[in-house]
Amino acid sequence: MDDYSREISDLRAEIEAMQEAEEDPAEISELQMQLEILTELYRRATELYSRGQEDLSMQQSLKVRGYGDWTLENVYAFIYESSVDLPGQGHHAFVDGIREEDFAEMLNEPVEN
Repeated sequence: MDDYSREISDLRAEIEAMQEAEEDPAEISELQMQLEILTELYRRATELYSRGQEDLSMQQSLKVRGYGDWTLENVYAFIYESSVDLPGQGHHAFVDGIREEDFAEMLNEPVEN
């Protein structure tokens, strides 16, 4: 289990404990939104990481963008930082943007100086 899946698992357990203890619904809702975002970021990062394992051009593109070698941590950082710039307002639009964005295509785009 890597750090990302551990963080997701811990957050899920925290939410379940808060629900069982009938804690503040607003706080639970906020944590559920965070969980949804983290889960989607991780899903997309693991997909891209697997896809780029044998793709030297994707690996080089990640490096040229300043993220370093092709590791899950660096791919996650790329996805995370790229997601911040996605259009859309509100939680659901943000998650949908992460879900629908073609991050592999983003890596193929020319790097602006």
